[in-house]
Amino acid sequence: MSKKEEYHVVPHTDGWAVKREGADRASSVHDTQAEAIQSGQRLAAANETELVIHRPNGQIRDSDS
Repeated sequence: MSKKEEYHVVPHTDGWAVKREGADRASSVHDTQAEAIQSGQRLAAANETELVIHRPNGQIRDSDS
């Protein structure tokens, strides 16, 4: 069974983005990190994969499965 690609909450020029691992474009862009996390949690749950949350400097802050 192949590993499903994770979703990441990352800093974006317009706030915070939810991006699927390996994707060129963001799945969604939000004003706040909290909004991006909520959106990312829904996407990750629907796709049965993990959500990785990054800090403003790009370091991994947390993950949610």
